[in-house]
Amino acid sequence: MMAAFSMASMTDVIFLLLIFFMVTSTFVFPTALEVNLPESSKQTVLKPTTRVYIDKEGAIYATADESEPVAVTLEQLLGFLQSTRNETEDDYIAVYADEEVTYGTLVKVLDLGAQNNLKMVLATKPAPTSARPAAN
Repeated sequence: MMAAFSMASMTDVIFLLLIFFMVTSTFVFPTALEVNLPESSKQTVLKPTTRVYIDKEGAIYATADESEPVAVTLEQLLGFLQSTRNETEDDYIAVYADEEVTYGTLVKVLDLGAQNNLKMVLATKPAPTSARPAAN
């Protein structure tokens, strides 16, 4: 007599592994910088590889890949961004500015990109679903 094989336990294991990897992947942050992003109800699917971080003290950091961000001055930032620039049309630079950063510092960085034809997007965190306006 042959014993019946149940797939239920195998399905449970696969399901738990899927949940484990989904949860742990949301905790992976590319940097050790602490930047509290402002909230926004609109999100984009862009995944820029070049990132500029501005912490709450106004210090500027930049990275062109998944490596640790390097501290740069505003004058060094332009050279760094131009050296890492891809020639594709869809090449964006993400700016992660702490919500306590003054407008002046943020505008200087964004203006630097605008003057040199660099496409920059401001990174935000998603607003809680209860704070989003209802769609009509």
